[in-house]
Amino acid sequence: MALVSMKEMLITAKENGYAVGQFNINNLEWTQAILQAAEEEKSPVILGVSEGAGKYMGGFVAVVQMVKGLMESYKTTVPVAIHLDHGSSFEKCKEAVDAGFTSVMIDASHHPFEENIEITSKVVEYAHAHGVSVEAELGTVGGDEDGVIGGIMYADPEECRKMVEATSIDCLAPALGSVHGPYHGEPNLGFKEMEEISGLAGLPLVLHGGTGIPTKDIQRSISLGTAKINVNTENQIAATKVIREILDKDKEVYDPRKFLAPAREAIKATVVGKIREFGSSQKA
Repeated sequence: MALVSMKEMLITAKENGYAVGQFNINNLEWTQAILQAAEEEKSPVILGVSEGAGKYMGGFVAVVQMVKGLMESYKTTVPVAIHLDHGSSFEKCKEAVDAGFTSVMIDASHHPFEENIEITSKVVEYAHAHGVSVEAELGTVGGDEDGVIGGIMYADPEECRKMVEATSIDCLAPALGSVHGPYHGEPNLGFKEMEEISGLAGLPLVLHGGTGIPTKDIQRSISLGTAKINVNTENQIAATKVIREILDKDKEVYDPRKFLAPAREAIKATVVGKIREFGSSQKA
């Protein structure tokens, strides 16, 4: 199956009360694990690529070709979107679209509101002309995302409404208390604001920082219009734990496949669990 945009899969998810996972890819093994998990679970899936990870893997073109090659080898049948996570500028979003990404996130949330709308509108115009879906963010998600560290600042519901009307984005990521990276203590999500924003925006909502959020909060978020949930840290922790155990136990091992293959299985198991938790299993 060819790569697809996020738009239809998120509309369908919202209408049917489940969420599609965005699982960030960091290398070959991550991509293999996520594609295999999605195919086994017959779930649509979104492969998230941060600018830093894209650079690490050789650039956006290399990432797209790797994903396409694996999908062909694996005979992937489920819908797969490849999505630029936290695109920092119009230029970076354009670069991703031109490389073959099927979805982009423009994160101009650190700019003044009017400037955010202006930049986002420019991205939407270019992306939609190429059949590519667009996600935007309002407010500030806390924690560390690829070296960018921010405190939590809730999205303003009225600004969310204005953003949707002014830009024609396909989904919205309102910051409502989630963080990138591990949580220190219990997550405290703004469900009241989430419900209000969902009603005003009328679009699928996106929850960043999906690692470590209790299942009851995930389910409540989905019931309030969240149709995309981002996960990265949980997979990184699972993979690193396995690699560390193998290297601690066997000081002589040097073939990277001896520890990367088990790490890949750990990522796959984590993704399968998330797909089931988000309710997207058997929805492809």
